[in-house]
Amino acid sequence: MRVIVVGGGVVGTMHAWQAVQRGHEVVQIEREAEARGASLRNFGQIWVSGRAGGEELETALRARELWERIGAEVPGLGFRAIGSLTPVRTAREYAVAEAAAARPDAAARGYELVTAAEARKINPALRGTFEAALWCERDAAVEPRTAQLHLREALRATGRYTFLPGREVREVVGNGAVRDDHGDVHQGDAVILATGAWLSGLVRELAPDLPVRRVRLQMMQTAPLGEPLTTSIADADSFRYYPAYRSHALDALNAGQPQAPVAAAHRMQLLMVQRQDGGLTIGDTHEYEHPFAFDTLEDPYDHLTEVVESFLGRPLPKIRHRWAGVYAQCTDTTRVVHRQQVADGVWLVTGPGGRGMTCSPAMAETTANELGW
Repeated sequence: MRVIVVGGGVVGTMHAWQAVQRGHEVVQIEREAEARGASLRNFGQIWVSGRAGGEELETALRARELWERIGAEVPGLGFRAIGSLTPVRTAREYAVAEAAAARPDAAARGYELVTAAEARKINPALRGTFEAALWCERDAAVEPRTAQLHLREALRATGRYTFLPGREVREVVGNGAVRDDHGDVHQGDAVILATGAWLSGLVRELAPDLPVRRVRLQMMQTAPLGEPLTTSIADADSFRYYPAYRSHALDALNAGQPQAPVAAAHRMQLLMVQRQDGGLTIGDTHEYEHPFAFDTLEDPYDHLTEVVESFLGRPLPKIRHRWAGVYAQCTDTTRVVHRQQVADGVWLVTGPGGRGMTCSPAMAETTANELGW
């Protein structure tokens, strides 16, 4: 069987991985020299903790298992089973963490409500002031800017994989066949369009009423911290954005403890992960209204810096990079991904929202199973 994958991001690359692992030949086409979208501009978090129950949690847990397995085969992914901590400071925040730790699926997520002292044993870099923390043992991390590169190296080594960068697929020309902007036709038994937030051009032609929107975020990365940050870190504002934390306690938090004005204005939460070079990736904001701004704003970065420094109890290292990114999200946010046959032999897989890096291995596995690979 021959599979054509359009899109060089993590979702496309994981579809290529699934196909090659099942003994098939793959041609992966990317319109840029390298993928430049959300697959590179994220935290690299394998983020189980905040996922909704049911299908979303099952997908995240399966993906977490697959990431660890693939990481053992491809060490360059930088897979790290680091877990996460969400420090809490007020009684209302503590109540949300306590409700989360009492969920029926808390054990599956690896939830545990720990004291501040216990949190500092898990992550000694947390020298700031907080009362307790929600620990999630199942969270993990990879290196987002290099993950696709190392996956492709492993795929090439099989002899059944070809990567074609700098080509934009323009049209479907037959059952399982597409033409690129070089005029070349790529024929396969199946075509997977995993084009991320690129929803114009061919995607719009094939799926004009696509139930997917685009979301813009801002993030930053620092110079090396100078010590290990042994877990990823979230703040209590993340409780407001992730469905796993919905409870009467969260309602009380929202009603009685509003976000800081800048955080509310930019729909912010803190997420932070240390890269293998020691630098911290920190974010993020959420912008939904089009057209998106072309510039980045400083107030959100100032807010994030203040929150991080309050947890670390020390100044943040120099900020080396700031960026904005755009990802695709199903308008029905309870859906894990939008998967649709858009032509004979052609399937579109898009809209995972902030779940793409976390869930891509399981999303690709589901596609492969449904298509009978």
